[in-house]
Amino acid sequence: MMMKMLAAAKIEVFTDNVRVADEDNPEGYFEFERVKKLKQGDFEWLPLAKGKAVKVISALLEFLPSQFKYRVVFMQRRMNEILASQREMLANRGKPNGSVDDETMAELYQKHLDTVKRCLSREPNFRVLEVEYNRLLTDPAEDLVRLSRFLDRPVDLEQMRAVIDNRLYRQRF
Repeated sequence: MMMKMLAAAKIEVFTDNVRVADEDNPEGYFEFERVKKLKQGDFEWLPLAKGKAVKVISALLEFLPSQFKYRVVFMQRRMNEILASQREMLANRGKPNGSVDDETMAELYQKHLDTVKRCLSREPNFRVLEVEYNRLLTDPAEDLVRLSRFLDRPVDLEQMRAVIDNRLYRQRF
């Protein structure tokens, strides 16, 4: 949703369209496959992404090289919804759910998030804006203004708001 919102705000989205929309994400993924190789040191594409929105999962943020400056919109969602979404996505792909129970998985993931946020807060080349997914769906006005200020560029808040589609909010708790 956030990547689509940024695109609506006339911010170019850096994507290769390799991963296309599917039943789990009918609006698409807005990903660039080489991001997955950050850990292996694949940085050559980064200058091409300057000034654009790039989707990077939290586990890969630490591998971004320090010679660039980053603005990270850190989307947060209720843990039980994340876990339910992941279970459904795995089931849709015919993959096993794994042997780790939800309580353990939630604890591990929360520790991961805490570590990532702590690391980002110490890095001078990262500016971070945390946005709660659930609040954005129900009451986006404040977050849209915060996002506009964070991006430090004029954006069309109504176009961004128009992207929010509650019909896509399927894992509710």
